[in-house]
Amino acid sequence: MSDQQKEPTQPAQPKKKRVNIRMPKDLAPVYANIAFISHSLAELVIDFAQVLPRSPSGSVQARIVMTPMHAKMLQLALAHNLANYERQFGEIRLPQTGSALADNFFRFPQEGPEDEGDDQNEE
Repeated sequence: MSDQQKEPTQPAQPKKKRVNIRMPKDLAPVYANIAFISHSLAELVIDFAQVLPRSPSGSVQARIVMTPMHAKMLQLALAHNLANYERQFGEIRLPQTGSALADNFFRFPQEGPEDEGDDQNEE
């Protein structure tokens, strides 16, 4: 076989580097049940907040700033993990699509005419 008939060589694949992430021992988990998302050309900002039921206010627990590319990668990772979750535990059902999502979670109970006589004794 001559040198001219050799198969073309494939470019070497770069070795995947493993990144070690340190988890601080004193890192406390944060619970958030609402997120506020804003963006500029260069970054996305996600504020994770906690609003307790029947509470008129809440507080931001964490703020995450990332590039749009990293936000897109997070979106893909969340979609993949949610699909795995639903395969294992069943479909996650969302409230009605016609209403604001936050309204379904943080709505104060409506007091109507049927609620007005609840304190009376029944005979």
